[in-house]
Amino acid sequence: MESMLTPTAKMQQPVRGERLMISMSNDSVMLKQIQSVHAPDGRVIDVRPLLHIVEDIFNCADSSSNAVDAPGMQAHTEAFEDQTYKTNVTDMLDAFLIDRISCEMAFKCTETGEAHAATMSILNMVSYYSWDAKLVIALSAFAVNYGEFWLLAQSYSSNQLAKNLAILRQVPEIIRHLNMLKSQLDTIKNLIRAMLDIAKCIVDFKELPSKYITADVTAMSKAMDLIPIAIYWTIRSILASASQITGLSGFGNEYLLSTTESWELSSLVHKLSNMHSHLVGLLATCYKHIDERKFIEAYQNLLYLFETAQIDNNKVLKALINPKDDPLPLVDGATKKRVNVDVLRKRNVLLLISDVDILQDEVVILEQIYNESESQPTRLENQYEFVWLPVLDPSVPLSKIKQDKFENLNGIMTWYTLHHPSMLDGAVFKFIKEVWHFEKKPILVVLDPQGRVACPNALHMMWIWGALAFPFTTAKEDTLWKAETWKLELLVDGIDPVILNWISDGRFIFLYGGEDIEWIRKFTNTVHDVARASGLALEMVYVGKSYPKERVQRNMATITAEKLSYCLPNLTAIWYFWIRIESMWYSKHQLSKADDNDPITQEIETLLSFDSSEGGWALLSKGSSELTRAKGSAFLTCLSNYNLWAEDVQTKGLVLAIHDYFLQHPAPHHCNRLVLPGTARGIPERVICSECGRTMERYILYQCCDE
Repeated sequence: MESMLTPTAKMQQPVRGERLMISMSNDSVMLKQIQSVHAPDGRVIDVRPLLHIVEDIFNCADSSSNAVDAPGMQAHTEAFEDQTYKTNVTDMLDAFLIDRISCEMAFKCTETGEAHAATMSILNMVSYYSWDAKLVIALSAFAVNYGEFWLLAQSYSSNQLAKNLAILRQVPEIIRHLNMLKSQLDTIKNLIRAMLDIAKCIVDFKELPSKYITADVTAMSKAMDLIPIAIYWTIRSILASASQITGLSGFGNEYLLSTTESWELSSLVHKLSNMHSHLVGLLATCYKHIDERKFIEAYQNLLYLFETAQIDNNKVLKALINPKDDPLPLVDGATKKRVNVDVLRKRNVLLLISDVDILQDEVVILEQIYNESESQPTRLENQYEFVWLPVLDPSVPLSKIKQDKFENLNGIMTWYTLHHPSMLDGAVFKFIKEVWHFEKKPILVVLDPQGRVACPNALHMMWIWGALAFPFTTAKEDTLWKAETWKLELLVDGIDPVILNWISDGRFIFLYGGEDIEWIRKFTNTVHDVARASGLALEMVYVGKSYPKERVQRNMATITAEKLSYCLPNLTAIWYFWIRIESMWYSKHQLSKADDNDPITQEIETLLSFDSSEGGWALLSKGSSELTRAKGSAFLTCLSNYNLWAEDVQTKGLVLAIHDYFLQHPAPHHCNRLVLPGTARGIPERVICSECGRTMERYILYQCCDE
């Protein structure tokens, strides 16, 4: 098709580059001009749905320019039309204004004039709207022209009306020479993408919650100064793009960008991209400020909830477990189905707080206690529920290893668990760390039906008394201790029924521990010798060492193979034996009942110091009341010298005879150690040695778990 303009006529046309020259005026001066036509009257428009429509128009148009008549294009358009009506955009749309601006753009692109004046003219037309609405309305007007042009390109081959209109607008000629125009069209697409980026960023600023950020925040203040300038240059870019589309429609393939015009469009892309980068940086700073304000608010809310009386535990549990308003934040361990936090309403809730490195032994024993309490006939009276909160720093991405550990633990727990560690809010993490003093070792925080903390850590109670400690309050813990005396049942309760049967039968029972297999052989053989010499039945139980390792397991295998004595059934039982003793120590100190004259505390510390030492140790008991204990070397010497105290056995009994021997033959020196996990809270400044009564010195010990 011949061009309607001769080369001479084209030369006489005003050069578009002259009309698109970018003003180098100072932005501060320009800002005053822009603000002079900014007179919002309070009218409100939700621009987000409108912006979605505009973006979709540009995306569809890009698809049209890349593949006209592409299969499925019509279906996409129809689907989008349905979606558009669902958004009720028509209820808020000022179609007349958009049409006016669209016509203004077409008119400004065909007359000679200065780009700045054209931009200010459009800003004046949208003066009554907020900043974000101004830009989205202007983009909508351009989208109408741009979309109509490519709609003809998309449908002219299949629709007679579109075909006739397309001919009048030179569309077939343009499509025929798309390859020649590709660079020009790509530049326009890049500019449109930059304009959309600016618009979406400005809408993001508009939607920032005023509750958490105000104009006096530095980043927000800077953004408010930059946004009018960004809107000005975006509208100016809209006009530049509209000019190109108008040029294509009027002159077909004859219209090619001059070098000056190409440079100017590329400069606009660069300018908008720089502004967008600046705005994105300021937006990120604003988001950070908002997150900090929300964090403080959430943390203060937690403090307030636990300091004030509540009707029930609903608000407290939602703040702890479900601050992000997930409809199903928990998983029911029995069914593995997700459930709402309301399943815990008005119940005593035991929050098991740990990271994903919680010991398998702890889970196994807790599972056993939990299942036993579930099967008790009085279960209806014990309205309490377990909930596992995996506490991981939300600011650190969850690694594949930790994710696998979480899924493994979540799979074996039969109580309620948090659906995923990422659901734990940062304020909750801070609260648990700072207020409930969680460090590394698991804790069991008890909340009563009103959401009050009934006990800051009932895990010690759980290990010592199991479900008997219900409702797991500090008062209940105190009551249980008042009823206790130092006896063998306290040490072995719930661990092994064999030992409990021996206690009921009134047998002599040696508990012994340590890792030195040679001492174990000597000790057990000497006990057998004393049993034969005295004619008494003496039972022996190997209880290993706290946090048992491979050496203890090898010792158990050797003891069983050589028939040296009885052993606790497995490493879990050995761990449970020692964690109960450790828990007794912490429980006493948590209640401030561990005074220097408390006999139970003294005996607990003695056993812990035995376990912390390198050598073996032994404890002898008869029934539930007679007990004596000593380090391994002292006990072995005593038993080896049986002939020195054999006569006392007839008058005093075995336990008292051995106890008196220890009193009459004190060790010439001693060196006791008491090793406790460094992550345990509430470690006292002063601990008295159970042997000599002097204050023990404090040391810091770093110990690897490997042998």
